[in-house]
Amino acid sequence: MPAATARAVPATDALPSADSLLPEGFTPAARRSLMKADPTLGALMKQVGPFRMKVNSIQSPFLALAESIVYQQLTGKAAATIFGRVCERVGKGRRFTPEAVLAHPVEGLREAGLSGAKTAALKDLAAKTLEGEVPTLARAKRMSDAELVEHLTKVRGIGQWTVEMLLMFRLGRPDVLPVDDYGVRKGFMRTYGLDELPRPKELLAYGERWRPWRSVASWYMWRALELDKPVGSGGGRA
Repeated sequence: MPAATARAVPATDALPSADSLLPEGFTPAARRSLMKADPTLGALMKQVGPFRMKVNSIQSPFLALAESIVYQQLTGKAAATIFGRVCERVGKGRRFTPEAVLAHPVEGLREAGLSGAKTAALKDLAAKTLEGEVPTLARAKRMSDAELVEHLTKVRGIGQWTVEMLLMFRLGRPDVLPVDDYGVRKGFMRTYGLDELPRPKELLAYGERWRPWRSVASWYMWRALELDKPVGSGGGRA
């Protein structure tokens, strides 16, 4: 395992400034800083090319999380079909509200293709949104990563990984490191020439040098899996 020179701390203690949000916030100067902090990552970045992560805007965290619940453990096509059926029953766009979800009978959601567990999770998401545990988009933008993880993982069926994906790909937060993500761990293993997947704690410790751009580093770890021969893929330990 590459040596970690900094103590591991959570990825979530500070709010990013408005101009640091991804992808626009990752400036050439930030890129150079990250490459200098980790030359191996820098070599991977040169291999992959420019940072092209896309951030999809959302109407509300509630809608984004509802979609995430439906998509869990399904292929994209199957999940899209089921989510479309759910929206047809509950309401599309702005009509897909917590009130509408709670008012819709369980049987109707099951008929749309949701499992019992996902139906319960969707109902719990709607209830906790009305209780204030799930923030509005405006409030979410003012909350730190840690606060969002704490609030949203109280919802049935929502784990830390789901919240991390929302932070990265819906809110554009620049410093998220999903250490439990298999793709990130596998990309790290290939990039640094390891013989086995890094443990989450090891990845978290090593990733300290990537602050405040750990979302960027994570994106490049995913891209490493698409290369024929990433930087450190010759085997051994870095």
